[in-house]
Amino acid sequence: MPVPFAICNEIYASDPSGRVWSQDDVFAHAAKTGYEAVELSPFTVCDRVTDVSAGERVALRDAAGRAGIGICGIHWLLARTEGFHVTHPDGGVRERTARYLGELVDFGADVGAGILVFGSPKQRNLLPGVGVLQAWDHAVSTFRDVVRRAEDRGVTICFEPLSPAETDFINTAAEALRFADQFASPAMKIILDVKAMSSEAVSIPEIIRLCAGKFAHFHANDRNLKGPGFGDVDFRPIAGALREVGYAGQVSVEVFNFDDGPDVIAGKSLSTLRAAFAGP
Repeated sequence: MPVPFAICNEIYASDPSGRVWSQDDVFAHAAKTGYEAVELSPFTVCDRVTDVSAGERVALRDAAGRAGIGICGIHWLLARTEGFHVTHPDGGVRERTARYLGELVDFGADVGAGILVFGSPKQRNLLPGVGVLQAWDHAVSTFRDVVRRAEDRGVTICFEPLSPAETDFINTAAEALRFADQFASPAMKIILDVKAMSSEAVSIPEIIRLCAGKFAHFHANDRNLKGPGFGDVDFRPIAGALREVGYAGQVSVEVFNFDDGPDVIAGKSLSTLRAAFAGP
């Protein structure tokens, strides 16, 4: 069965040429390049998802459909927002954060996105006076009702382990698994990200094997913050490990350096992934 490849839409919002891409243009370009789906970052649509009406959500889903492409997920959930933090010692802040995460669940479900990727390093970092165990308990309390809402809406939250350079709270896939497993819910899993896994002592293929059945989304990028094929990461053993564990979700291109522009990033990343997954 062919691997479904997706691409994150912020590469278009950050076009170094200065071109302003409409959502219709983004969907059309991704589909023409050969991707099966687009992963949306909410800040490319609005300041807060609560500002997006029911009609506008339907229009987004329909626009993707007209282009012959899906919306597989949303990520960068709390980027460019203020006042949210999942490990904050103030229960009021955590409650406000939980409410907004619930709104993100609804937004994702409404636009047809089955995956919500929670990375948001700035909104989970340990604050002064808050230890790891206390932060862990705070994060569990923040996500508890959100996970139930995700169950109701048929959406999966994927908690993302991030490198120590990005956050001091949950840095390894093993830690993320322990966090997600506490909820005992099919609506709470983890995501694996090549850039983030590159910071671990364990090899990426071995991390994939250790997390078999527990991750529901996969981000393809290079440790140099660019896309597949733009650095020294070999995607052939990664593709082999994903096939070995029977991963059937999206492999989504996410980059953080946009200097090469959407055409080059989208095209070279996809050709690199196709070549890697075509091997034995």
